Amino acid sequence: MIDNFTLPSDYWTKLDATTQDVENLHTILFERETPLTISELTREFIEARIQQERRSAEGSQKAAAKVFLPKEKYAAGEELVFPALNWQRGNVASVRAGTNEAVGAFDVIAVNFDDNVQRLFAADLAHHALNDAPVEMPGADDVNADSVFAEYGAALEKKIESAFAADEGLVKIAGYWFPRALLVDIHEGQLNLVEAVLDMAGGEPMTTAQLIQEAELPTNENPKLIEFSLNYALQFDKRFDEVGPVGQILWCLRRLEPDFVREVPPPLRYVEVPHDRSALTPEMLALETQLDDELAESGAADNAENSSATIVLIYPHLRAGTLPVSQRTRKLFPTANETPRVRFTLVDGKTGQRIPAWVVLEHGYVFGLREWYKAHQLIPGSLVEIRKGENAGEVIVEAKTQRASKDWVRTVMVGSDGGFVFATLRQPITAEFNDRMVVHVPDFKALDPVWEKKRSFDELLLLVARELTKSNPQGHVHAQELYAGMNLVRRVPPAPIFAALATNPAFKHVGDLHFRLSEGSDG
Repeated sequence: MIDNFTLPSDYWTKLDATTQDVENLHTILFERETPLTISELTREFIEARIQQERRSAEGSQKAAAKVFLPKEKYAAGEELVFPALNWQRGNVASVRAGTNEAVGAFDVIAVNFDDNVQRLFAADLAHHALNDAPVEMPGADDVNADSVFAEYGAALEKKIESAFAADEGLVKIAGYWFPRALLVDIHEGQLNLVEAVLDMAGGEPMTTAQLIQEAELPTNENPKLIEFSLNYALQFDKRFDEVGPVGQILWCLRRLEPDFVREVPPPLRYVEVPHDRSALTPEMLALETQLDDELAESGAADNAENSSATIVLIYPHLRAGTLPVSQRTRKLFPTANETPRVRFTLVDGKTGQRIPAWVVLEHGYVFGLREWYKAHQLIPGSLVEIRKGENAGEVIVEAKTQRASKDWVRTVMVGSDGGFVFATLRQPITAEFNDRMVVHVPDFKALDPVWEKKRSFDELLLLVARELTKSNPQGHVHAQELYAGMNLVRRVPPAPIFAALATNPAFKHVGDLHFRLSEGSDG
C-alpha cells in the first residue's frame, strides 16, 4: 500500500479523456441502468483516474530498482529510484570522491534521468536525514476526488462532454447521458397518447413521470429507464418541446406555446447598427451596465449572487409584455442545459398573483407580462423589482406602485404623418419612475406609424435628440434620456447611441454625459 500519494501539479490540466476512459464510463452506465449527468460522470472519471494512477505508482514502486539512500555505495551503471523526486528513475553515470572536511569521506554520484537532466547526489554518507526517513509515496487521502472536482471539474466536464458527443453509443437528454443500447422502444401510438395528454393540459407543461402515468404507458421496466427512453423519443419528435429549467424536465406541445416565445416580438427586434464600441468612455460603459439592456455587450457576467434587482422599463419591453434578461438580472431567472425556452412562474410580490411566463434564453427576454403591465398602468420609465422566489421555478416580480396621482412628466405626442414631439404635461402616475427615462405614451398604437416609417438610425438619433433638447431649459440631452427616447421609435441598445454621441460632430459633450447639438445640427 502506498502512503502519501500525489500527482504532478499539471496532471489534471493536461489530462484528456481517452477511449479507455469513455469505455469505463460506458460500463458504469450499463451496470447502474440509470442516466447520469456530466458532473456525476466526471466525478466517476476522477475517482477512476486516481485509482489508476495509484495502481501504477504501486507497480512502479514494486518494480523499481534500488531506492536511493545516501548511506549506500553505488557503482556506475546502476539504476536507482528517488522517492524525494516523485519516484523518478535514473542511471548512475559516474562516481567520484567527494571532499568536505565537515562530513568526512563520501562519494559524489552523477545520475542521468529520463528527462535528459543530470543531477549530483552524495552517497556512501553515513549520517544523512534521508537515511532514516520513511520511504513513502503519495496516498489516497492526499489526492481527494472532491477537491480535484472542485478545482478542475468544470474543465474536465467539457473534455468528457466532447468525448461523449463523438460517441454514437451514448445519447444525451436534458443534461443526462445513457447508453443507446439500453433504451426502451417508444412507438408512434404511445407518442400520440402523450400528445393527447399535453393537448388536454392546454399548454401547461408536464413532467415525464406525469406523462407516463396519464398516458398509461407500461412501467414494468426500470422506471428511470422508461423515463429516459420517453424523453429521448420526445426530443426527436417536432410536436414536443422540452422547456424545463436546470434539474427539471418539462414537456409542452410546440403548437400551444405563445407565438412570441418562439419568435422575437416586433418591438424587441434589433436591426444591427454599425458602431465603434472602442469609442465608448468609461462613464458610458458604466451607464450601459446600469441600463440592463439585454442586447448590451457588457463584458464578463456579474458573478455576484444578487437576490434582487430593480430595472427601468423601456417602451419596447412594455409594449411586448417582456422583461430584459441582462447580465445583472440573468441569475434571477431559471436557466436550462439545452432548451432555449424555459417555462416558469412569476409571482406578484404584493398580490400573490401567479403569472405563467417564459425565459427566452437565446434572445434574452422574459415573456408573459403584457396584461400585468396593463393592470398596473405602467409607463416607459416605471420601476419594476425582480426577486428570487421562495420555490424552485418561481420568480417574484413587483411593480413599484404608488397611490395614483398626477405628475408633470415628459409626454410624447405623435402626428398621423409619423412626426412626434415631446412636451411636459400632467399625467396620471401609478408607479415610481426614473426621472431621466420616464416618457408618458398616451396611446401605444399611436407610435406605430413612427416605427413603420423606418427612418435611418442617424436620422432618428438627430430627430429624437432635437426634440428632447427643445423640452429641456438648458438645451441639452443626457445620454440616458436619449437612449430611452430612441427606444420609443426604434429598438436600439445603448452602445450604438453612445458611440454616435462620442464620434458624431453633431454632438458636443458638455459634461456628465450631457450633450448639446452643435450649430447647424438643430434644424
